[in-house]
Amino acid sequence: MRRRMAWLAICLLVLAGSSKAQQHAASGIVLSTDAAHQSLTISCAAIPGYMDAMEMPFKVGDAKTLTALKPGTAVSFTMVERGKQFYAERIQIIPAANLESEPLQAGQLTALHNALHPGAAASVLAVGERVPDFQLTDQAAQPIRLSQFQGKAVALTFGYSRCPNPTYCFRLSDNLARVQRRFHDRAGRDFVLMTINIDPEHDQGDALTKFAGTWNANPEVWHFLTGSIPEIHSIAEMFGMDFWSSEGLVTHSLHTVIIDRSGRLVANLEGNTFSAKQLGDLLQTVMDRK
Repeated sequence: MRRRMAWLAICLLVLAGSSKAQQHAASGIVLSTDAAHQSLTISCAAIPGYMDAMEMPFKVGDAKTLTALKPGTAVSFTMVERGKQFYAERIQIIPAANLESEPLQAGQLTALHNALHPGAAASVLAVGERVPDFQLTDQAAQPIRLSQFQGKAVALTFGYSRCPNPTYCFRLSDNLARVQRRFHDRAGRDFVLMTINIDPEHDQGDALTKFAGTWNANPEVWHFLTGSIPEIHSIAEMFGMDFWSSEGLVTHSLHTVIIDRSGRLVANLEGNTFSAKQLGDLLQTVMDRK
């Protein structure tokens, strides 16, 4: 009898351990939310020893959790696996932080500019707002208007060819290059890419063509755009992106923007900590919206 009781106790302990929900610390960027079904989809970073980077749906315990989460929001959370269902618990928004020297300096200059011009911060577009039309010139010397891509998603960033830091303009351009390759069969049909050059004094003519060629940019898909400094500043300010000439180079913040097929702002990713896969997952979500 004692042996049977001991064996039963061991079996119960084993069963209790096997039924315990698995938990993992996770992070990623939000792709979409669905308050009606208390769920969201996240492009998750890899969890070593558990899973590769992937796009995953999660349930949440309270729909109110989703209120502050927008597409492109960086989050950390606890991934809880119960049976075949995954839950995102203890979700925390990761603040955008440009801690590297150049974006940090740009951020400080932005704060000073906003203090001197209080209306500047108020002019930054919010997610869901329609992006005003603008016109610049691309590497093929063709005039390009944002409005001509109505019906297509747009991924847009800023940069310049002489940027000396590989984690700034190079990384943002590399992200777009990877997106161009990943969705080559949809390029030009469902989406276009834009790089707005913030050093028009140097990025003109052959220099702009060479810059685009560095990334094997298809001119029908990926437009490297230039214009006057006032024109570029006007566009940059819509997205809270700031840049200043400094000792022959350009001090600037880092922004990557996603615009949906109807011309509304979906996401404004600040910094450079997201991956090209996460950017691609976000763009795909926008392209596949009904």
